[in-house]
Amino acid sequence: MTKIITVANQKGGVGKTTSAVNIAAGLGYYGKRSLLVDIDPQGNATSGVGFDKRSIAKSTYEILLNEARAEEVILHTKYNNLDLMPAGIDLAAAEFEIMDAPDRLQRLKKALLPIKANYDYIIIDCPPSLGVITTNALTACDSVLVPIQCEYYALEGLSQLMNSVRYVKRKLNEHIYIEGVLLTMYDGRLNLTQQVVSEVKQFFPKKVFGTVIPRGVRLSEAPSFGMPIMYYDKSCKGSEAYLNLSQELISKERKHG
Repeated sequence: MTKIITVANQKGGVGKTTSAVNIAAGLGYYGKRSLLVDIDPQGNATSGVGFDKRSIAKSTYEILLNEARAEEVILHTKYNNLDLMPAGIDLAAAEFEIMDAPDRLQRLKKALLPIKANYDYIIIDCPPSLGVITTNALTACDSVLVPIQCEYYALEGLSQLMNSVRYVKRKLNEHIYIEGVLLTMYDGRLNLTQQVVSEVKQFFPKKVFGTVIPRGVRLSEAPSFGMPIMYYDKSCKGSEAYLNLSQELISKERKHG
């Protein structure tokens, strides 16, 4: 069974793209056929696995406009079991161009259906907003993974995300659920971190992943080399964390499978 996970938080700077890239790559590292779908107009997930969004022939822009099929857009990366559906430079315009289309919120879901069975996991990286593009991702997925940074105002805006998930569950995708909350930029030495952890656990009881993602220079360097962290520096703490998280996701499926 294919699992589609949307990585979403409308707050920027929480490690959303870093998490989407490294979860998709980590699952591939452990032998799971993995597709990373970049629907963030910034295209950072695309460059994070070694592609230049300016030189992409077809992208998720064409997918959202119903101008291409998924198999025409998918690229093979040089990383184990990892494919990419890239973002291109036009993607920012898609939101406005499909605004009046009656099926505007279901286009990604329809596009993924024919290729879904080719993968064990499909990981979708969203823009930091709750517009038409993110709603497409929520409509297409099984679950939502929410990265939250261990800093002031960590929970700010999360009630809007939960409202969006509830709306989508009611109107567009009755099976959607919260996969889990991922604590990022974690520094256990800081009192603030402990405060944030306890707040997040109150807000999302039993939904916080056991793995936390630490702050780390290597983790912030890897994207500029177009490499997931486990290929850039396998021995660093960030790599260990994302590999552990990938294992956590895989073992969760075994329990429920």
